[in-house]
Amino acid sequence: MFTPNQTQAVSELIRVCKPGGKIGMANWTPDGFIGRLFKTIGQYVSPPPGINSPAAWGTRGFLEENFASRTARLQSESRNFMFRYQSPRHWLDLFATYYGPLLKAFEALDKSTAEKLSGDVLRLIQRFNTAEDGTMVVPSEYLEVIVVK
Repeated sequence: MFTPNQTQAVSELIRVCKPGGKIGMANWTPDGFIGRLFKTIGQYVSPPPGINSPAAWGTRGFLEENFASRTARLQSESRNFMFRYQSPRHWLDLFATYYGPLLKAFEALDKSTAEKLSGDVLRLIQRFNTAEDGTMVVPSEYLEVIVVK
């Protein structure tokens, strides 16, 4: 998902897969929690010029365009991964420390702007959070993808 040249990455996946072999992927969707996180981060830190969103891999259109005519079968199914954390702040602290896109965004921002991003991320979590006890239970949609060469 995070490759700067998505077309080349698709070609390499297909190239190294033997005939009849399978490529399996789990790709965040643009409208799921992580896809929305990417959009939130993008309001503060612009992606490099010419780089397509990593969430494109989580769209059936991208998959059809890049795999369908070059493979024997393409199937995808929407699923949800459940983020379960002690609290929204706990999730944010961990992801700001260890999750590349959020870590890099915070490193690029001054303190005041980083606090604004933190607030926006916490509001995003609040929109998705199904827990009512102060913990965090957030479903994040992804596409489970199987490509058969």
